[in-house]
Amino acid sequence: MSFSLLSPASHFSFSSSILAAPSHIRNPPLFSLLSSQPSSSSSTPPFTKIPRHDPGTGITISHNCANLFLPYMSIANEPLHRLFSSRSSSYSSCSIGGGEDRVAGEEEDGDPDDDEDEEVVVDSSKEGTRPRPSSLPERWDVLGLGQAMVDFSGVVDGEFLDRLGIEKGTRKVVNHEERGRILRAMDGCSYKAAAGGSLSNSLVALARLGGQPIGGPALNVAMVGSIGSDPLGEFYRAKLRRANVNFLSAPVKDGTTGTVIVLTTPDAQRTMLAYQGTSSMVDYDPCLASCIGKTRILVVEGYLLELPDTIKTIKKACEDARRSGALVAVTASDVSCIERHYDDFWEIMGNYADIVFANSNEARAFCHFSSKESPISATRYLSHFVPVVSVTDGPRGSYIGVKGEPVYIPPSLCVPVDTCGAGDAYASGILYGILRGVSDLKGMGTLAARVAAVVVGQQGTRLRVQDAVGLAESFTFHHESSSAHSDMGSDQISSL
Repeated sequence: MSFSLLSPASHFSFSSSILAAPSHIRNPPLFSLLSSQPSSSSSTPPFTKIPRHDPGTGITISHNCANLFLPYMSIANEPLHRLFSSRSSSYSSCSIGGGEDRVAGEEEDGDPDDDEDEEVVVDSSKEGTRPRPSSLPERWDVLGLGQAMVDFSGVVDGEFLDRLGIEKGTRKVVNHEERGRILRAMDGCSYKAAAGGSLSNSLVALARLGGQPIGGPALNVAMVGSIGSDPLGEFYRAKLRRANVNFLSAPVKDGTTGTVIVLTTPDAQRTMLAYQGTSSMVDYDPCLASCIGKTRILVVEGYLLELPDTIKTIKKACEDARRSGALVAVTASDVSCIERHYDDFWEIMGNYADIVFANSNEARAFCHFSSKESPISATRYLSHFVPVVSVTDGPRGSYIGVKGEPVYIPPSLCVPVDTCGAGDAYASGILYGILRGVSDLKGMGTLAARVAAVVVGQQGTRLRVQDAVGLAESFTFHHESSSAHSDMGSDQISSL
């Protein structure tokens, strides 16, 4: 059975943490980093729905991805072809937020892994600074669409939580006033701040894997989302830029940047308090449209489906991405998120997704499978409806599913230190393998497993630069001629 990913027909559908290489902020009081007023929501432009088709036996899975070469993804060890053509387009001028001007792939002065014990001074005078359009690359290899949240983490005792009336070990959403009250109480405590989030973990790892021209040109990685015009928004953008990820969205005027406060007690229980702020609004503006039109892979963070009205922005972004010839990847994010927004997830996955990233529990949730069902069954099922499915299963390994056939990827051995962020790292390895043209699914999965193992074997969720360079150098990437598809067997994905 063979099917096409690159025909002009529309795609079928199915009917139906965060601590990242933290940094100390020592100068301004914690609460002074926050603006005094929460922002208000804004409307999202309407979207055009792509026709949906029920899958059937021997169905042709089609994507409108002109001028893009998809690899031959084998079910075992057969070769894959290069994913992308060399075509590039000019980058039109628009006003976007960003950090200092830098050439893609270039590291800043100093230790590129200084996220861990670095003193960070947030300079509010630089709020809203934007790079010149001429300093930006003509094309993005990967563009992430997700929530932009600053993580604050600190160690507190039970009395601290009792004093604030917070139940230990819970996860809850707080409003603007509650956040201010908690952060003021934390002032004077030892805490760390980081540009957090699952998507940013993956993007930073990918940027570091592709930061050097090893196996191909240095990769250009960017993110769009929503930050406020407060110092925290500038902090978020600056930290990503230092990791060679361009945050392209301009700050929302008078907006407040979203935060996640992680309070850990001596018994190792974590209490998480999220304030969405401006991150709850992701509009489809002209700059987002321009960026999507110049990307090779759009990665959509599943957590966005939790936010009001963002489904419209996601659909429009996915439509435009496919129209411009980009692949669309979707992260599952969380089982509870899938359960609350099951139909929305399948609307996006069924109509637009080329790649889905999930862990075994999330994959079962997508299938409405019980916990007794194996991850290989969930992978097999999902890959009938999404061209490429990546399912991780912790220390037991992982699976990559194509055309209803899952390929098992053994785990990469390591001494586990911190499993948080393993899935984010694995996703970066898959994306990197696709962009570099890894020759088979086994090879791609092995690369992803090794990246995840490195992150699991360290404290913190971010892949370090020296580790990323070592991983990139250890792989020889094989690029084959796109004409070789005529020699492939029936177990290949065709790029016709």
